[in-house]
Amino acid sequence: MLEPAALPLPVRILGCGSFVPERRVTNAELEHELGLGAGWIERATGVRERRRGTCDTTLSMAAQASTRALEAAGVRADELDLIVGTATAPHQAVPCTAALLQRALEAPDGRSACFDVNSTCLGFLTALQVAGQLVASGAHARALVCASEVTRHSINPEEPESAVLLGDGAAAVVLERSPAGSDACVLAARFETHSSGSQLTVCRGGGTAQHPNDPSTTRAMNLFRMDGPEIYRMASRLLPPFLERVLAAAGWSRGEVEHVVPHQASGRGVDLLTRLCGLRAEQVVRNVETRGNCAAASLPIALAEAVAAGVVRRGERVLLIGTGAGLSLGAIALRF
Repeated sequence: MLEPAALPLPVRILGCGSFVPERRVTNAELEHELGLGAGWIERATGVRERRRGTCDTTLSMAAQASTRALEAAGVRADELDLIVGTATAPHQAVPCTAALLQRALEAPDGRSACFDVNSTCLGFLTALQVAGQLVASGAHARALVCASEVTRHSINPEEPESAVLLGDGAAAVVLERSPAGSDACVLAARFETHSSGSQLTVCRGGGTAQHPNDPSTTRAMNLFRMDGPEIYRMASRLLPPFLERVLAAAGWSRGEVEHVVPHQASGRGVDLLTRLCGLRAEQVVRNVETRGNCAAASLPIALAEAVAAGVVRRGERVLLIGTGAGLSLGAIALRF
């Protein structure tokens, strides 16, 4: 596997922003809808509520989160020269969501390059790594990275373990090259895929294998399916040595990491990471109890909310880490 070039990368997150729909979906509502016993959802997943929109779209949420990130960064949309979007399911098939986001932000035509990446729940980390490399190289001066997810359309009522987890939301960050004298940088980044687990998390519809216009495509093929117990077992085996490799590349010990911001897969998933990797509970940023699993937007929402609350501060060591369908692992160690 090729290691990322020219680390550490002299880039910093200049501003963060997030957006979640107003509508709270409570456990009591879902337990009634899905025929589950009272209290089952919180016991099984650790989630108490999640947000799901009614009229919110991937694009509208992306625009809200991006506007807030730009305001936090003190940057105008016409100062961006790169926009990278990520979502498990984009706003539409063509063009990329990032191009639509440029227009929604009223950024000038031709001022910014726009493209999307998709690595499911690792989408934000992948986009952050790609954009960070481009900014560090001087190819772009300021980049916007935005993850936005509408999960409600793919919820599978026959699979309550995943149906009760998923929520909608978006988050964005603005990146720029670190100024002289700043210690903000990306110290390490690592991504790896173990495709023996590629059938553990699937949504078979929406692509060319089961095209929406193909008469053989059924509604069930457009629903999310996940083998939670097997993912849990696989992650239990892979995460500890993976974290060791990331920390070694960053030159950090566990105790030196001020904040670990994981993908909010589930309460059990965050607990697993904390326990298996020998982390202290106070090191781990979590919002899964009130946001659920927002796929690619989960991790950046947790980060943006922690920054807004003053939990994550300038100069601190922050580890962003998660898993995604594939089965993929990803992590970025940065000095915020």
